[in-house]
Amino acid sequence: MAKTHKLGGIFSPVLTPFKADLSPDTEAFIRHCKWLIASEVGLAVFGTNSEANSLSVSERRNLLDALLEAGVPAARLMPGTGCCSLTDSVELTKHATAAGVGGVLMLPPFYYKGVSDEGLFRNYAEIIERVGDSRLRIYLYHIPPVAQVSISLNLIERLLKAYPTAIAGIKDSSGDWSNTEAMLKQFQPEGFDVFAGSEVFLLPTLRGGGAGCITATGNVNPAPMVALYKSWQGAEADAQQAKLNITRATFQKYPMIPAMKAAIAKYGKKDSWKTVRPPLIELSAEHEKALLDSLDAIGFQMAGI
Repeated sequence: MAKTHKLGGIFSPVLTPFKADLSPDTEAFIRHCKWLIASEVGLAVFGTNSEANSLSVSERRNLLDALLEAGVPAARLMPGTGCCSLTDSVELTKHATAAGVGGVLMLPPFYYKGVSDEGLFRNYAEIIERVGDSRLRIYLYHIPPVAQVSISLNLIERLLKAYPTAIAGIKDSSGDWSNTEAMLKQFQPEGFDVFAGSEVFLLPTLRGGGAGCITATGNVNPAPMVALYKSWQGAEADAQQAKLNITRATFQKYPMIPAMKAAIAKYGKKDSWKTVRPPLIELSAEHEKALLDSLDAIGFQMAGI
């Protein structure tokens, strides 16, 4: 019997604001998360664009706890918990699952390259067994352009057979539509939810039965994405998708994390949002001006930020 959908719609790997001393700005983080929730976007906190791998385990735990204490609904959270260290992954996953999150987004251990499906299966299996919680829902995170470690179709099939409840879905950030399409055809009918890793694939993913998308620019352009998710069967869907692609392309001309932070700094009128943790650096003044001019030219807005 096919599993019911667990999470769906638009999720954003939430950007992490930092103070001048490079510590997380918890208050700004909570404000941004609440703006996204109000925009009907789920929170994939501690994803790639969150600079998650520049955050410690304790920083991630503390930020998650702060969100929950601020009244952010746990069911709309999909925190990233996949680390190179098995024990770090277990700690973060156990903490998030106990807090009642909707699911966790889990990178494969990515430091060692050329690892086998057998090694990756053992990693995920060990985490599931050690967490030992029937509420655990893992969304695999396939991002070979960055991690350089792939989650193959064969691995997904094996994990689903061994852990049909715990393995809930995947974010496919391969950028390869044929790969996303294969996942949709092979696994989505069994209740394994496929999320596109960019809104440029949102409409074809939905037409293929997918769950939605988990996308960086959900941080800055949430409303039009949510609108397409709600009306993807309508006559204007292709035009809506084309507009999303234009905004995405505007940001993609620059390093995405500092570009999105520069936009939030402008539209949210808080200059500290430009801060990133090394080794990342902020946009140059020239690039920042070019980005903001381009956004103005396409009529970009961030209402209520």
